Amino acid sequence: MNKLLIIGTSVVFIALTFYSIGIFSEQKHKKVLPRVLTFLTLGIIADIIATAFMIAGSSKGIFTVHGNIGYSSLLGMLIDNILIWRLRLKNGIGIDVPDAIHTYSRYAYLWWVIAFITGGLLVAVSRMG
Repeated sequence: MNKLLIIGTSVVFIALTFYSIGIFSEQKHKKVLPRVLTFLTLGIIADIIATAFMIAGSSKGIFTVHGNIGYSSLLGMLIDNILIWRLRLKNGIGIDVPDAIHTYSRYAYLWWVIAFITGGLLVAVSRMG
């Protein structure tokens, strides 16, 4: 694996950690807390950086099956961030997360984890062959 892909892979693990802390905090407390905002924002930043490194290091081009799953999951988490930040900016910190956004956050995160897992599986399969 080339250096760009190694960096991208390392950073995507950081994104997973940040997203997990942010989403689990939101799901547990169902509130817009500083911890939720911080970790979701750091997750997005790490995910964008990881995606850029993986695109730069890929020999398969930008549009692959895994790439499309990854882009859509990144978009899902970006939308989640926007919705949570919009709540914060409009209503302040500690506001309850409406049921629709609470549910959306869970499914966006699940889709992101599926993209994360498929990426790992593709690497494992390519090393076998």
